[in-house]
Amino acid sequence: MRTVIFDLDGTLADTSGDLLAAANHCFRQMGHGDVLDREQDAAVAVRGARMMLSHGLKRVGAYDPETVDAFYPVFLDVYEQDIDTHTQFYPGALEAVNSLKAAGYGVGICTNKPEGLADLLLTRMGVRDQFASLVGADTLPVRKPDPEPLREAARRAGGHPELCVLIGDSDTDRNTARAAGVPSVLVTFGPAGDDMAALEPEALLHHFDDLPTLVPDLIGAAA
Repeated sequence: MRTVIFDLDGTLADTSGDLLAAANHCFRQMGHGDVLDREQDAAVAVRGARMMLSHGLKRVGAYDPETVDAFYPVFLDVYEQDIDTHTQFYPGALEAVNSLKAAGYGVGICTNKPEGLADLLLTRMGVRDQFASLVGADTLPVRKPDPEPLREAARRAGGHPELCVLIGDSDTDRNTARAAGVPSVLVTFGPAGDDMAALEPEALLHHFDDLPTLVPDLIGAAA
């Protein structure tokens, strides 16, 4: 089976609002107030908790890796409580997933979000059962851009690792697909969308409406 594997944050869904809120909770506890905002820092948000904490501390001249380590579990606790308050799927994302499944493709997720949090988010948003696989940052001993999580997501979705395409929004996703020897599609509507063309993926995606017709050109028809 051919599979379409999606990154989560910044690709399927805009999760930046909830991520930044959790980070700012940490900064308030440190005595810095709200350091990050959505307009400036959405692209940082989808790079993960440690990146946000580091970025914010550098902004206020207080960066210390021990502080990042100390507040990482605080971030996770706060984020888990309000993981779906502001998060929204990008327009057409779920419709594209359903169209691909109807065409016979396996569909899964490969994310650098911890698996438990990714599972919780998808469950709370009522869509966990729409994805045949979910591989997170801690599912395997390695994470993206190592190619093995992508390959495992394809396997768990019932597919062959060499017959998949990764839909993502970052250099991490581009490098993961390249290492796996499969094509990547990078979205231009995510927080770092303007930077995607320079990464030279096999295709750029400007709206999810275009994905069901794009996939067969990259990995062939499902059947």
